[in-house]
Amino acid sequence: MRLRFATLFALASAVLIMLGVPASATPASPSPSPAVAVPTATSEPAPVTGPAIRVRLIDEAKKDAAGDPVPVPGVTVRVADTASGDPIGEGVSNDMGVAAIAIPGRGDYTVTLDTKTLPAGVKLTGTKELKVSVKLDMGQNVAFPLNRAEVKTTARSQQLINATVGGIKFGLIMALAALGLSLIFGTTGLTNFAHGELVALGAIVAWAFNVLLGIPLVFAAVLSVIIGGLFGWIQDRGLWRPLRHRGTGVIAMMIVSIGFGIALRNIFQYLFGASTKPYAEWTRQSKSTYLGVFNLADKEIGIILVSILVIALTTFALAKSRLGKAMRAVSDNPALSASSGLRVDGVISNVWILGAALSALSGVLLGINSQVNFMMGYQLLLLIFAAVTLGGLGTIWGAIIGSLIIGIMMEVGPMFGVPTSIKEVAPMAVLIIILLVRPQGILGKAQRVG
Repeated sequence: MRLRFATLFALASAVLIMLGVPASATPASPSPSPAVAVPTATSEPAPVTGPAIRVRLIDEAKKDAAGDPVPVPGVTVRVADTASGDPIGEGVSNDMGVAAIAIPGRGDYTVTLDTKTLPAGVKLTGTKELKVSVKLDMGQNVAFPLNRAEVKTTARSQQLINATVGGIKFGLIMALAALGLSLIFGTTGLTNFAHGELVALGAIVAWAFNVLLGIPLVFAAVLSVIIGGLFGWIQDRGLWRPLRHRGTGVIAMMIVSIGFGIALRNIFQYLFGASTKPYAEWTRQSKSTYLGVFNLADKEIGIILVSILVIALTTFALAKSRLGKAMRAVSDNPALSASSGLRVDGVISNVWILGAALSALSGVLLGINSQVNFMMGYQLLLLIFAAVTLGGLGTIWGAIIGSLIIGIMMEVGPMFGVPTSIKEVAPMAVLIIILLVRPQGILGKAQRVG
Protein backbone atom coordinates (compact mmCIF):
# COMPACT_ATOMS: atom_id res chain seq x y z
CA MET A 1 0.00 0.00 0.00
CA ARG A 2 2.80 2.37 0.83
CA LEU A 3 4.44 1.71 -2.57
CA ARG A 4 1.19 2.40 -4.43
CA PHE A 5 0.61 5.59 -2.44
CA ALA A 6 4.09 6.84 -3.20
CA THR A 7 3.69 6.06 -6.89
CA LEU A 8 0.36 7.92 -7.08
CA PHE A 9 1.82 10.93 -5.24
CA ALA A 10 4.81 11.09 -7.63
CA LEU A 11 2.54 10.94 -10.70
CA ALA A 12 0.32 13.69 -9.30
CA SER A 13 3.29 15.91 -8.55
CA ALA A 14 4.64 15.42 -12.09
CA VAL A 15 1.27 16.36 -13.63
CA LEU A 16 1.03 19.48 -11.45
CA ILE A 17 4.56 20.55 -12.42
CA MET A 18 3.76 20.06 -16.14
CA LEU A 19 0.61 22.15 -15.78
CA GLY A 20 2.50 24.94 -13.99
CA VAL A 21 0.63 24.50 -10.69
CA PRO A 22 2.78 24.60 -7.56
CA ALA A 23 3.05 21.24 -5.90
CA SER A 24 2.91 22.81 -2.43
CA ALA A 25 -0.40 24.05 -1.11
CA THR A 26 1.25 27.13 0.30
CA PRO A 27 0.70 30.02 -2.15
CA ALA A 28 3.83 31.85 -3.28
CA SER A 29 4.02 35.55 -2.76
CA PRO A 30 3.77 37.48 -6.02
CA SER A 31 7.11 38.93 -7.25
CA PRO A 32 7.27 42.34 -8.85
CA SER A 33 7.44 42.28 -12.63
CA PRO A 34 10.80 43.33 -14.08
CA ALA A 35 11.21 46.74 -15.69
CA VAL A 36 11.03 46.71 -19.47
CA ALA A 37 13.86 48.53 -21.32
CA VAL A 38 12.57 50.95 -23.91
CA PRO A 39 14.84 50.79 -26.99
CA THR A 40 16.20 54.04 -28.32
CA ALA A 41 16.57 54.99 -31.94
CA THR A 42 20.25 54.02 -31.91
CA SER A 43 20.10 50.83 -29.81
CA GLU A 44 21.52 47.53 -31.08
CA PRO A 45 19.30 46.29 -33.93
CA ALA A 46 18.02 42.73 -34.15
CA PRO A 47 20.95 40.52 -35.13
CA VAL A 48 21.13 39.37 -38.74
CA THR A 49 21.71 35.62 -38.68
CA GLY A 50 22.13 35.06 -42.40
CA PRO A 51 24.42 36.69 -44.97
CA ALA A 52 24.57 40.46 -44.59
CA ILE A 53 26.51 43.56 -45.49
CA ARG A 54 27.71 45.22 -42.31
CA VAL A 55 28.71 48.86 -42.58
CA ARG A 56 30.95 50.43 -39.94
CA LEU A 57 30.82 54.21 -39.55
CA ILE A 58 33.42 55.98 -37.38
CA ASP A 59 34.48 59.60 -37.05
CA GLU A 60 38.22 59.46 -37.74
CA ALA A 61 38.73 63.05 -36.58
CA LYS A 62 37.53 62.36 -33.02
CA LYS A 63 38.97 60.00 -30.40
CA ASP A 64 37.46 58.57 -27.24
CA ALA A 65 39.21 58.18 -23.86
CA ALA A 66 40.97 55.04 -25.10
CA GLY A 67 42.22 56.81 -28.23
CA ASP A 68 39.90 54.95 -30.61
CA PRO A 69 37.79 56.68 -33.30
CA VAL A 70 34.25 57.63 -32.20
CA PRO A 71 31.37 55.64 -33.81
CA VAL A 72 28.66 57.55 -35.70
CA PRO A 73 25.08 56.33 -34.93
CA GLY A 74 21.80 57.12 -36.65
CA VAL A 75 23.05 57.09 -40.25
CA THR A 76 20.98 55.37 -42.93
CA VAL A 77 22.63 52.93 -45.32
CA ARG A 78 20.90 51.29 -48.30
CA VAL A 79 21.83 48.21 -50.31
CA ALA A 80 20.71 47.44 -53.87
CA ASP A 81 21.47 44.77 -56.44
CA THR A 82 24.14 46.12 -58.77
CA ALA A 83 22.98 44.28 -61.89
CA SER A 84 19.22 45.05 -61.68
CA GLY A 85 19.26 48.09 -59.43
CA ASP A 86 16.50 46.60 -57.27
CA PRO A 87 16.66 47.64 -53.61
CA ILE A 88 17.63 44.90 -51.15
CA GLY A 89 17.15 46.71 -47.85
CA GLU A 90 18.38 49.45 -45.59
CA GLY A 91 19.67 49.85 -42.05
CA VAL A 92 20.54 52.51 -39.48
CA SER A 93 23.86 52.54 -37.65
CA ASN A 94 23.62 51.75 -33.93
CA ASP A 95 25.62 53.04 -30.96
CA MET A 96 28.64 51.13 -32.22
CA GLY A 97 28.33 52.78 -35.62
CA VAL A 98 27.34 49.47 -37.26
CA ALA A 99 24.46 48.96 -39.70
CA ALA A 100 23.63 45.40 -40.84
CA ILE A 101 21.55 44.81 -43.99
CA ALA A 102 20.51 41.24 -44.85
CA ILE A 103 21.26 40.09 -48.42
CA PRO A 104 20.11 37.01 -50.38
CA GLY A 105 23.64 35.61 -50.65
CA ARG A 106 26.70 35.96 -52.82
CA GLY A 107 26.65 38.51 -55.60
CA ASP A 108 27.40 42.11 -56.53
CA TYR A 109 25.74 44.86 -54.48
CA THR A 110 25.77 48.64 -54.34
CA VAL A 111 26.01 50.18 -50.86
CA THR A 112 24.83 53.79 -50.60
CA LEU A 113 25.23 56.11 -47.64
CA ASP A 114 22.49 58.68 -47.07
CA THR A 115 24.57 61.79 -46.45
CA LYS A 116 21.48 63.70 -45.27
CA THR A 117 21.39 61.54 -42.14
CA LEU A 118 24.96 62.34 -41.12
CA PRO A 119 25.23 64.27 -37.83
CA ALA A 120 26.36 67.89 -37.84
CA GLY A 121 30.13 68.22 -38.17
CA VAL A 122 30.57 64.80 -39.80
CA LYS A 123 31.43 64.75 -43.49
CA LEU A 124 31.93 61.91 -45.91
CA THR A 125 35.53 61.93 -47.16
CA GLY A 126 35.14 59.61 -50.15
CA THR A 127 32.28 58.58 -52.40
CA LYS A 128 28.83 57.86 -50.95
CA GLU A 129 28.35 54.79 -53.15
CA LEU A 130 30.47 51.64 -53.04
CA LYS A 131 30.39 48.60 -55.31
CA VAL A 132 30.76 45.43 -53.23
CA SER A 133 31.33 41.91 -54.54
CA VAL A 134 30.26 39.40 -51.87
CA LYS A 135 32.06 36.07 -52.27
CA LEU A 136 31.53 34.61 -48.79
CA ASP A 137 28.35 33.02 -47.44
CA MET A 138 28.47 35.19 -44.31
CA GLY A 139 28.51 38.43 -46.31
CA GLN A 140 31.03 41.25 -46.19
CA ASN A 141 32.09 44.22 -44.06
CA VAL A 142 32.17 47.72 -45.57
CA ALA A 143 33.49 51.02 -44.20
CA PHE A 144 32.87 54.59 -45.30
CA PRO A 145 35.62 57.10 -44.36
CA LEU A 146 34.17 59.96 -42.32
CA ASN A 147 36.18 63.11 -41.51
CA ARG A 148 39.34 61.44 -42.78
CA ALA A 149 42.29 63.72 -43.45
CA GLU A 150 42.76 63.93 -47.20
CA VAL A 151 46.15 62.84 -48.50
CA LYS A 152 47.38 64.96 -51.37
CA THR A 153 48.87 62.89 -54.15
CA THR A 154 52.14 63.98 -55.70
CA ALA A 155 51.79 65.22 -59.28
CA ARG A 156 53.28 62.93 -61.91
CA SER A 157 55.66 65.67 -63.03
CA GLN A 158 56.93 65.99 -59.44
CA GLN A 159 57.30 62.21 -59.21
CA LEU A 160 59.36 62.28 -62.40
CA ILE A 161 61.61 65.02 -60.99
CA ASN A 162 62.10 63.12 -57.72
CA ALA A 163 62.88 59.89 -59.57
CA THR A 164 65.37 61.66 -61.84
CA VAL A 165 67.17 63.25 -58.88
CA GLY A 166 67.28 59.86 -57.14
CA GLY A 167 68.67 58.30 -60.30
CA ILE A 168 71.39 60.96 -60.58
CA LYS A 169 72.35 60.34 -56.94
CA PHE A 170 72.61 56.57 -57.49
CA GLY A 171 74.40 57.11 -60.81
CA LEU A 172 77.05 59.27 -59.13
CA ILE A 173 77.64 56.60 -56.48
CA MET A 174 77.98 54.00 -59.20
CA ALA A 175 80.21 56.29 -61.30
CA LEU A 176 82.94 56.22 -58.62
CA ALA A 177 83.12 52.42 -58.80
CA ALA A 178 82.81 52.49 -62.60
CA LEU A 179 85.75 54.89 -62.80
CA GLY A 180 87.87 52.42 -60.86
CA LEU A 181 86.82 49.52 -63.05
CA SER A 182 87.40 51.51 -66.24
CA LEU A 183 90.90 52.58 -65.14
CA ILE A 184 91.92 49.00 -64.32
CA PHE A 185 90.49 47.61 -67.56
CA GLY A 186 92.01 50.41 -69.63
CA THR A 187 95.57 49.82 -68.37
CA THR A 188 95.60 46.04 -67.83
CA GLY A 189 92.79 44.69 -70.03
CA LEU A 190 91.48 42.76 -67.01
CA THR A 191 87.74 42.30 -66.61
CA ASN A 192 87.77 42.15 -62.81
CA PHE A 193 84.77 40.24 -61.45
CA ALA A 194 86.02 40.86 -57.91
CA HIS A 195 85.56 44.61 -58.33
CA GLY A 196 82.23 44.54 -56.48
CA GLU A 197 84.02 43.26 -53.38
CA LEU A 198 86.16 46.41 -53.39
CA VAL A 199 82.92 48.36 -53.01
CA ALA A 200 81.74 46.13 -50.16
CA LEU A 201 85.16 46.35 -48.50
CA GLY A 202 84.95 50.14 -48.31
CA ALA A 203 81.48 50.06 -46.74
CA ILE A 204 82.34 47.33 -44.22
CA VAL A 205 85.64 48.90 -43.12
CA ALA A 206 83.94 52.28 -42.62
CA TRP A 207 81.18 50.58 -40.61
CA ALA A 208 83.75 48.85 -38.38
CA PHE A 209 85.58 52.13 -37.66
CA ASN A 210 82.32 54.03 -37.14
CA VAL A 211 80.21 51.57 -35.14
CA LEU A 212 82.71 49.27 -33.43
CA LEU A 213 85.42 51.85 -32.68
CA GLY A 214 83.19 54.92 -32.37
CA ILE A 215 85.08 57.02 -34.93
CA PRO A 216 82.97 59.75 -36.63
CA LEU A 217 81.81 58.68 -40.05
CA VAL A 218 83.77 61.35 -41.93
CA PHE A 219 87.07 60.12 -40.50
CA ALA A 220 85.95 56.50 -40.83
CA ALA A 221 85.27 57.11 -44.54
CA VAL A 222 88.75 58.62 -45.05
CA LEU A 223 90.38 55.64 -43.32
CA SER A 224 88.27 53.27 -45.40
CA VAL A 225 89.38 54.90 -48.65
CA ILE A 226 93.03 54.65 -47.56
CA ILE A 227 92.67 50.98 -46.64
CA GLY A 228 90.82 50.33 -49.90
CA GLY A 229 93.68 51.85 -51.90
CA LEU A 230 96.21 49.82 -49.88
CA PHE A 231 94.25 46.65 -50.56
CA GLY A 232 94.33 47.44 -54.29
CA TRP A 233 98.11 47.77 -54.17
CA ILE A 234 98.43 44.47 -52.24
CA GLN A 235 96.14 42.79 -54.76
CA ASP A 236 98.29 43.87 -57.68
CA ARG A 237 101.61 43.03 -56.06
CA GLY A 238 100.56 39.69 -54.67
CA LEU A 239 98.24 38.37 -57.40
CA TRP A 240 97.91 40.25 -60.66
CA ARG A 241 101.53 41.28 -61.27
CA PRO A 242 102.88 37.69 -60.93
CA LEU A 243 100.16 36.50 -63.32
CA ARG A 244 101.04 39.21 -65.84
CA HIS A 245 104.75 38.36 -65.68
CA ARG A 246 103.95 34.70 -66.34
CA GLY A 247 102.07 35.71 -69.47
CA THR A 248 98.66 34.57 -68.17
CA GLY A 249 95.90 35.41 -70.65
CA VAL A 250 93.08 37.80 -69.85
CA ILE A 251 90.50 34.96 -69.92
CA ALA A 252 92.40 33.00 -67.31
CA MET A 253 92.86 36.13 -65.19
CA MET A 254 89.14 36.85 -65.46
CA ILE A 255 88.38 33.36 -64.12
CA VAL A 256 90.84 33.97 -61.27
CA SER A 257 89.00 37.20 -60.45
CA ILE A 258 85.71 35.29 -60.23
CA GLY A 259 87.17 32.87 -57.67
CA PHE A 260 88.86 35.70 -55.80
CA GLY A 261 85.54 37.56 -55.58
CA ILE A 262 83.75 34.49 -54.20
CA ALA A 263 86.46 34.05 -51.56
CA LEU A 264 86.27 37.70 -50.47
CA ARG A 265 82.47 37.58 -50.32
CA ASN A 266 82.52 34.59 -47.99
CA ILE A 267 85.14 36.26 -45.78
CA PHE A 268 82.95 39.36 -45.54
CA GLN A 269 79.95 37.24 -44.58
CA TYR A 270 81.95 35.43 -41.89
CA LEU A 271 83.38 38.61 -40.36
CA PHE A 272 80.49 41.05 -40.88
CA GLY A 273 77.47 38.75 -40.80
CA ALA A 274 74.55 38.33 -43.18
CA SER A 275 72.31 41.10 -41.79
CA THR A 276 72.05 44.67 -43.06
CA LYS A 277 73.47 47.28 -40.67
CA PRO A 278 73.46 51.10 -40.65
CA TYR A 279 76.18 53.55 -39.73
CA ALA A 280 75.94 55.10 -36.26
CA GLU A 281 75.08 58.60 -37.53
CA TRP A 282 72.17 57.41 -39.67
CA THR A 283 70.18 55.03 -37.52
CA ARG A 284 67.26 57.43 -38.07
CA GLN A 285 66.09 59.35 -41.11
CA SER A 286 67.89 62.68 -41.41
CA LYS A 287 66.00 65.91 -42.02
CA SER A 288 65.35 67.11 -45.56
CA THR A 289 65.94 70.39 -47.34
CA TYR A 290 63.65 71.89 -49.99
CA LEU A 291 65.66 72.91 -53.07
CA GLY A 292 63.16 74.68 -55.27
CA VAL A 293 61.43 71.76 -56.99
CA PHE A 294 62.43 68.74 -54.89
CA ASN A 295 63.41 67.69 -51.37
CA LEU A 296 66.72 66.09 -50.46
CA ALA A 297 67.78 64.64 -47.13
CA ASP A 298 70.99 66.02 -45.67
CA LYS A 299 72.79 62.74 -46.26
CA GLU A 300 71.67 62.75 -49.91
CA ILE A 301 73.05 66.26 -50.39
CA GLY A 302 76.32 65.07 -48.87
CA ILE A 303 76.44 62.03 -51.17
CA ILE A 304 75.90 64.14 -54.30
CA LEU A 305 78.40 66.84 -53.35
CA VAL A 306 81.15 64.39 -52.37
CA SER A 307 80.62 62.32 -55.53
CA ILE A 308 80.77 65.35 -57.83
CA LEU A 309 83.83 66.75 -56.07
CA VAL A 310 85.79 63.46 -56.20
CA ILE A 311 84.84 62.79 -59.83
CA ALA A 312 85.89 66.33 -60.83
CA LEU A 313 89.23 66.05 -59.02
CA THR A 314 89.91 62.60 -60.49
CA THR A 315 89.19 63.58 -64.08
CA PHE A 316 91.21 66.80 -63.71
CA ALA A 317 94.18 64.90 -62.27
CA LEU A 318 94.03 62.28 -65.03
CA ALA A 319 93.93 65.02 -67.67
CA LYS A 320 96.67 67.30 -66.29
CA SER A 321 98.99 65.29 -64.03
CA ARG A 322 102.02 63.23 -65.09
CA LEU A 323 100.38 60.15 -63.60
CA GLY A 324 97.33 60.67 -65.78
CA LYS A 325 99.47 61.02 -68.91
CA ALA A 326 101.44 57.91 -67.94
CA MET A 327 98.17 55.98 -67.46
CA ARG A 328 96.96 57.00 -70.90
CA ALA A 329 100.30 56.00 -72.43
CA VAL A 330 100.25 52.55 -70.79
CA SER A 331 96.64 52.09 -71.81
CA ASP A 332 97.38 52.91 -75.45
CA ASN A 333 100.61 50.86 -75.82
CA PRO A 334 102.31 49.20 -72.80
CA ALA A 335 105.31 47.97 -74.80
CA LEU A 336 106.04 51.38 -76.32
CA SER A 337 105.59 53.02 -72.92
CA ALA A 338 108.13 50.61 -71.40
CA SER A 339 110.61 51.27 -74.19
CA SER A 340 110.17 55.02 -73.60
CA GLY A 341 111.33 54.66 -69.99
CA LEU A 342 108.01 54.39 -68.17
CA ARG A 343 107.80 51.95 -65.26
CA VAL A 344 104.74 50.10 -66.49
CA ASP A 345 104.36 47.99 -63.34
CA GLY A 346 104.54 51.09 -61.16
CA VAL A 347 101.90 52.84 -63.25
CA ILE A 348 99.62 49.80 -63.06
CA SER A 349 100.08 49.65 -59.28
CA ASN A 350 99.06 53.29 -59.04
CA VAL A 351 96.02 52.51 -61.17
CA TRP A 352 95.04 49.72 -58.77
CA ILE A 353 95.47 52.03 -55.79
CA LEU A 354 93.33 54.76 -57.37
CA GLY A 355 90.68 52.37 -58.70
CA ALA A 356 90.32 50.51 -55.39
CA ALA A 357 90.19 53.78 -53.41
CA LEU A 358 87.41 55.15 -55.65
CA SER A 359 85.48 51.89 -55.29
CA ALA A 360 85.87 51.98 -51.50
CA LEU A 361 84.48 55.52 -51.43
CA SER A 362 81.58 54.34 -53.59
CA GLY A 363 80.88 51.62 -51.02
CA VAL A 364 80.88 54.12 -48.15
CA LEU A 365 78.41 56.40 -49.94
CA LEU A 366 76.23 53.44 -50.91
CA GLY A 367 76.21 52.34 -47.27
CA ILE A 368 75.10 55.82 -46.20
CA ASN A 369 72.36 55.75 -48.82
CA SER A 370 71.01 52.24 -48.20
CA GLN A 371 72.95 50.71 -45.24
CA VAL A 372 75.72 48.10 -45.30
CA ASN A 373 75.48 44.48 -46.41
CA PHE A 374 78.19 41.99 -47.37
CA MET A 375 76.40 41.38 -50.73
CA MET A 376 76.09 45.05 -51.70
CA GLY A 377 79.11 45.05 -54.01
CA TYR A 378 78.12 41.84 -55.75
CA GLN A 379 74.60 43.18 -56.31
CA LEU A 380 76.07 46.36 -57.83
CA LEU A 381 78.66 44.60 -60.01
CA LEU A 382 76.41 43.86 -62.98
CA LEU A 383 75.20 47.46 -63.07
CA ILE A 384 78.81 48.71 -62.97
CA PHE A 385 79.72 46.49 -65.92
CA ALA A 386 76.64 47.72 -67.77
CA ALA A 387 77.59 51.36 -67.12
CA VAL A 388 81.18 50.90 -68.29
CA THR A 389 80.09 48.94 -71.38
CA LEU A 390 77.36 51.45 -72.20
CA GLY A 391 79.71 54.43 -71.97
CA GLY A 392 82.61 52.72 -73.72
CA LEU A 393 85.15 50.29 -72.28
CA GLY A 394 88.29 51.99 -70.95
CA THR A 395 86.95 55.54 -71.22
CA ILE A 396 86.60 57.71 -68.13
CA TRP A 397 83.82 60.01 -69.35
CA GLY A 398 82.04 57.01 -70.83
CA ALA A 399 81.96 55.34 -67.40
CA ILE A 400 80.50 58.50 -65.85
CA ILE A 401 77.85 59.01 -68.54
CA GLY A 402 76.95 55.33 -68.59
CA SER A 403 76.53 55.30 -64.80
CA LEU A 404 74.21 58.31 -64.89
CA ILE A 405 72.09 56.75 -67.64
CA ILE A 406 71.82 53.45 -65.76
CA GLY A 407 70.97 55.20 -62.48
CA ILE A 408 68.26 57.39 -64.00
CA MET A 409 66.70 54.51 -65.92
CA MET A 410 66.54 52.40 -62.74
CA GLU A 411 64.64 55.06 -60.80
CA VAL A 412 62.44 56.36 -63.63
CA GLY A 413 61.54 52.91 -65.01
CA PRO A 414 58.88 52.08 -62.35
CA MET A 415 56.94 55.21 -63.37
CA PHE A 416 56.43 53.67 -66.82
CA GLY A 417 55.24 50.25 -65.71
CA VAL A 418 58.47 48.48 -64.79
CA PRO A 419 57.93 46.54 -61.51
CA THR A 420 60.12 47.84 -58.70
CA SER A 421 61.35 44.33 -57.91
CA ILE A 422 62.94 44.06 -61.38
CA LYS A 423 63.73 47.71 -62.07
CA GLU A 424 67.26 46.69 -63.18
CA VAL A 425 65.63 45.37 -66.36
CA ALA A 426 65.07 48.88 -67.77
CA PRO A 427 68.76 49.93 -67.90
CA MET A 428 69.72 46.52 -69.27
CA ALA A 429 67.21 46.95 -72.08
CA VAL A 430 68.67 50.38 -72.86
CA LEU A 431 72.16 48.84 -72.83
CA ILE A 432 71.15 46.18 -75.36
CA ILE A 433 69.50 48.72 -77.66
CA ILE A 434 72.47 51.11 -77.63
CA LEU A 435 75.00 48.33 -78.20
CA LEU A 436 72.98 47.07 -81.16
CA VAL A 437 73.27 50.52 -82.71
CA ARG A 438 76.78 51.39 -81.44
CA PRO A 439 78.70 48.27 -80.28
CA GLN A 440 81.69 50.28 -78.98
CA GLY A 441 79.50 52.21 -76.54
CA ILE A 442 78.54 55.87 -76.43
CA LEU A 443 82.11 57.24 -76.21
CA GLY A 444 84.00 54.20 -77.45
CA LYS A 445 85.76 56.19 -80.20
CA ALA A 446 85.89 59.56 -78.45
CA GLN A 447 89.06 61.03 -76.97
CA ARG A 448 89.20 59.92 -73.34
CA VAL A 449 90.47 61.69 -70.27
CA GLY A 450 92.14 58.66 -68.71
